[in-house]
Amino acid sequence: MMEEKVILVSPEDEVLGTMPKMEAHEKAVLHRAFSVFVLNQKGELMLQQRAADKYHSPLLWTNTCCSHQRLGESNVQAGKRRLQEEMGFETELQELFSFIYKAPFDNGLTEHELDHVLLGYFEDAPRINPEEVEAWKWMPLDAVAQDLEARPGHYTAWFRIVFRRFYDYIQSQSGNHEG
Repeated sequence: MMEEKVILVSPEDEVLGTMPKMEAHEKAVLHRAFSVFVLNQKGELMLQQRAADKYHSPLLWTNTCCSHQRLGESNVQAGKRRLQEEMGFETELQELFSFIYKAPFDNGLTEHELDHVLLGYFEDAPRINPEEVEAWKWMPLDAVAQDLEARPGHYTAWFRIVFRRFYDYIQSQSGNHEG
């Protein structure tokens, strides 16, 4: 199987080319990525525990799914594709915001990503792909925030960064509704 490539981008998200995923992570080169957050009607977040044989961050908890876009694929198309591949379901996604972060791993690799954060809603149980996902659970957003503070080592490096921005965004939006 050919190694997956990532899309190299400028800080303004202009495409600069492609690079094999491992090479981009070894060199800490800025590339495009996405993070999907799926909530249910109770406002709980669907978390996944990464599979035991993942090359980095095995068995750590993280957002519903995340990965890298392919050339010619929109952020939403990429999110829907990966949600189906990892969690076994489809739902509508909307793009909330994007930002740049850098997160080193304990194995010497580094994520340096322009991350597009996507939101979807789902009520049922996923049909997880055991090659990608060890386990899953619903968790209230406030409980996730508290657990991240208490046990940061149980979560992926990027989730600790992305969740705070997602949580702040959701809280800012909930205060903007007239009722």
